Amino acid sequence: MKHLTFGLALSLGMGLSASAQAQVVGIATSNPGSIFHNIGTAVASAASTAGMNVTIQPATSPNQYIPLVNSGGIEFGVANLQEVAYAFEGREWFSGSENSNLRVAALIMPLINSVFVRADSDIFSHSDLRGKPMVDGYTAQQTILPQLDAIYATEGMTRADLIPVNVASVVAGADAFIAGDTVGFVFAQGAGKVREADAAVGGLRALPIDPSEENLALLREHWPVGYFEFITAGSTPGVEEDGWFFAYPQLIFTHSDVADDVVYNLVKALAEGTELLSATFPPFAAFDPQTNMVRDTGIVAYHPGAIRYYEEAGLWTE
Repeated sequence: MKHLTFGLALSLGMGLSASAQAQVVGIATSNPGSIFHNIGTAVASAASTAGMNVTIQPATSPNQYIPLVNSGGIEFGVANLQEVAYAFEGREWFSGSENSNLRVAALIMPLINSVFVRADSDIFSHSDLRGKPMVDGYTAQQTILPQLDAIYATEGMTRADLIPVNVASVVAGADAFIAGDTVGFVFAQGAGKVREADAAVGGLRALPIDPSEENLALLREHWPVGYFEFITAGSTPGVEEDGWFFAYPQLIFTHSDVADDVVYNLVKALAEGTELLSATFPPFAAFDPQTNMVRDTGIVAYHPGAIRYYEEAGLWTE
């Protein structure tokens, strides 16, 4: 594995043999506090327990590390399926630079993104955000802008209906909200940063979406793999009542030249380590290997090492 120049590597290898220690692999994630960092940490823990030697290497966002995985600079990454598909074809913010070496290792539980506001505010819907200061820009995490476009479209809005407060990333956006610079922020349900914000302001409210067919079509104009996921009240910070929220597939991805055995072993550790995964990061309780790991991934193919495991486990179909 080539040296990754950003982030702090966190080694999670425990009690490994000399041969296992020699096989060091890395998982690129976004910053600590983000859901991708939480996911990567849990996956590394499960893989290490299974005998691999894994490092977590964080960056600001997948914008930075998806091309690095594609070039072989690190073996694995955590991201969402839409952004990996854009990178594969060189679309959107990847500006014509194709990342055709990307491969899927495993789909995992969906990512559920919400706009959060203070629980004591008078904001109960996205339309209540009109004319108010709200996070925008996302210069280091461009994947967020079309997601905001998708969410606002379900209530007949665009980002121009709000006062933009430009931030670099979702973590920076949450910090701006905590500091009182914005009335809300967007983040993944269950992430550590959401819990931090919840404690900092005395409670959050996640804004729900009407899961109509019309809204689904509006949402997919901006985020083609998006759909709606139901969350019960009190199950995660900010969800005051049962409701529907914006969701989309997330995955562990790799590149075509990673050895089949390395990908096989990581995927096997994921499939067989569900208890450890959820103990490390509770949202993994929603991860079901039988239904999540093998699904349609569109233009990005599965890695042969992953396919080998899925065939052995009876999960693979052509």
